[in-house]
Amino acid sequence: MKVIENEDDFDGEITKWNEILIHGDSEGLKSLAKQLVYLAELDQEDVDDKYLPIGSREHLHLRPSLELSKSSIETIIGRLDSKGKKEFPSNYIPKDDFKKKKTTPN
Repeated sequence: MKVIENEDDFDGEITKWNEILIHGDSEGLKSLAKQLVYLAELDQEDVDDKYLPIGSREHLHLRPSLELSKSSIETIIGRLDSKGKKEFPSNYIPKDDFKKKKTTPN
């Protein structure tokens, strides 16, 4: 996993953005998928408060040279919803809803 900084000049206006690259061989991508499924299916309410206190979120650290390649950066994958409170982090901004509105034919 790597962060790439991009920059583009369009009609004199410079736009900058970052992209996160997630690449792997078949085994590595399957391993990441298993970790994501684990997080998605985990019932946080069943985890002992000693290991996951109320208000906390289950997460996994992926570290360079251990779970990731040496050229990667440390990455944390985790749940948005907190145990017990089911709240998202205060800095979370949801994506825009681009669902098409149903129109009735004339």
